[in-house]
Amino acid sequence: MQRTPTISRAAASEISMGQVGAPSFPAPPPGTYATIIFLRHGQSNWNEANRFTGWADVPLTTLGKNEAAGAATAMWEAGLNVDVAFCSLLTRAQQTLAIALKIMGQEDVPINYSWRLNERMYGGLTGLNKKETVAKYGDDQVKKWRRSYAIPPPPIEKDSPYWPGNDAKYAHIPEDEIPLSECLKDTVDRCLPYWERSIMPALKRGNTVLVAAHGNSIRGMLKYLDNISDSAITELEIPTGVPLVYRLDKDLKVMPSPMAVAPLTGHFLVDEAELKRKQEEVANQSKLRYGEIPEPVGAK
Repeated sequence: MQRTPTISRAAASEISMGQVGAPSFPAPPPGTYATIIFLRHGQSNWNEANRFTGWADVPLTTLGKNEAAGAATAMWEAGLNVDVAFCSLLTRAQQTLAIALKIMGQEDVPINYSWRLNERMYGGLTGLNKKETVAKYGDDQVKKWRRSYAIPPPPIEKDSPYWPGNDAKYAHIPEDEIPLSECLKDTVDRCLPYWERSIMPALKRGNTVLVAAHGNSIRGMLKYLDNISDSAITELEIPTGVPLVYRLDKDLKVMPSPMAVAPLTGHFLVDEAELKRKQEEVANQSKLRYGEIPEPVGAK
């Protein structure tokens, strides 16, 4: 059932919302049958503390909540009405989704949760400070773990407090399926069965689907949608808190957006200049976290 776009003023007043522009986005092209929106969560406590997070379950910071609020505003301004949502089992993605749906006035949307949408498992690096990890293992080795498609970091020990097998919310998963460490290829291989079994059926019904997840799990689904090469997907920067919209035809083929930026064929709900700024910001933040560029003057 199609909803009239609404936004909850009461909910909006609870959160200090970031400044979001209102560029003119293309209307759904003729022949649009289904829509899927990807939303990467914003800053978490461990992002702020410069620690490898992965499957560690940490909440959003105030900035991360503001990013979710900004995403809600962008989706509302674009007239998007969500029929069903999918989310990982991690708090930061769930908070992002809850804030977005509340501000959009769409809290009644059914939500499906799955560990298969979790962030990449960083194995033995989980919880470590990123700059200290570079100092310990060397810049070249850490770059291989971060940016190669098929080289995972060291496995996590099962007596670690960060091993998911010690968390009751993963009790339904056979122990041999709980990853000890993952490269991007492993994350893609984990996500795609859920995409095919759970998300695709919703799209086949012509629904508008919202997926709230993480940088690497979203990369996995985009790799499939846009047939992105192994090398190109590792370089793809997905800004946090910016919805990415794909329109699909009756055969669930992507209908390329005129606002798409290669290698993607969907469009972000932000103008081109702001998108470029946000992608550069993501790239620079990553370099700062690993000590690849110096801290700005006056930074703490």
